[in-house]
Amino acid sequence: MNVNISPIIQASELLKLYKSENLIIVDVSNGKNAKSNYETKHLEGAIFVDLNTHLADIKDDLSIGGRHPLPKIENFAKTLSNLGISSKSHIVIYDDKNGSNAGARLWWMLKSVGHEQVQVLNGGIQEAEKINFPVSSNTEVTNKTELYKVENWKLKIAEMEEVEKLSKTENHIIIDVRDEERYNGETEPIDLVAGHIPGSINVPFTENLDENGLFLTPNLLKHKYEKVFGHINTENIIVHCGSGVTACHSLLAMAYAELEIPKLYVGSWSEWSRNNKLIETKTINK
Repeated sequence: MNVNISPIIQASELLKLYKSENLIIVDVSNGKNAKSNYETKHLEGAIFVDLNTHLADIKDDLSIGGRHPLPKIENFAKTLSNLGISSKSHIVIYDDKNGSNAGARLWWMLKSVGHEQVQVLNGGIQEAEKINFPVSSNTEVTNKTELYKVENWKLKIAEMEEVEKLSKTENHIIIDVRDEERYNGETEPIDLVAGHIPGSINVPFTENLDENGLFLTPNLLKHKYEKVFGHINTENIIVHCGSGVTACHSLLAMAYAELEIPKLYVGSWSEWSRNNKLIETKTINK
C-alpha cells in the first residue's frame, strides 16, 4: 500500500486507472435531487453515498451535534462493508462541487479510520467530463465485504466545550471556513442565527480553489496556511464551518499542502448557534 498517496487526484490520472481491480469510485454529491442526478449520470462504475444517511447521524434536536454529526464509528464500519470497501481498496471520491460538499467529508472520515488509499477528484465530476471520462446511468452493484476493522476516530476532533474554552484563551486559532457574509452575520441561509464564534477568524474554503474550481498547488496552499497558523501549535487550531462538512475541504487542502491536520469541530456553527453561546457579528456582540 502506498501510504504517501496524494489526497488529490487529477482527472487524467483517474482515467488511466479507473478499471483497476481494487479501485472504488464514490459519488458523494449532495443537495436537491442528488440521487436522481446520480441515477441519470455518474462516472462509470461509481457508487453513490448519501451524506445525510451514510456520513452523518442526524438528530431531531440539531442543538446536539449540529446538522451533520458523525455517525457512530461502528455504523460507519458497516457502511464501508456494505459498499464493498476494505482496507485494501483504493478509494477515489468526487462530488459536483469541487470536493467542497460531502467529498471532503468522506475523505476525512476514511482517513480518520486509518484508510490511507483515499483521494478526492480535483474539480469533481465536471473536470472528469471535460476530458471525456466515461459516464453511465447504469445501476452499479456493490459486493459486500467483511466488516471494516475500526477502533476510534484517529484524526483530532474538538467538542463544543473545548471550542468555547479556547475561544477565551491566547495562542489558539479557531478557523471558520464559511463565506465571508455568513461569518460577518450579514446573512444566514441555513442556520437560525447569523454571526460567528467569538475570536474565530474567517478563511473561506473557496479560497482553496483557483478561478477554474481546482485546488491551488500544494506550495501555494502551504504558504497560505502557514501564514494563517503562524507560531500556533496544531493542537490549538480548530477548523469549523456550518455543519462539519465544508470544513473538511480546508482540512483536505491542508493535507494536500503536507501540513498536519488540525482539529475538526464537527458540530460547527449549526451546533454552537443553537446552544445559547456567545455570538459575534462584524460590528455587534450578542
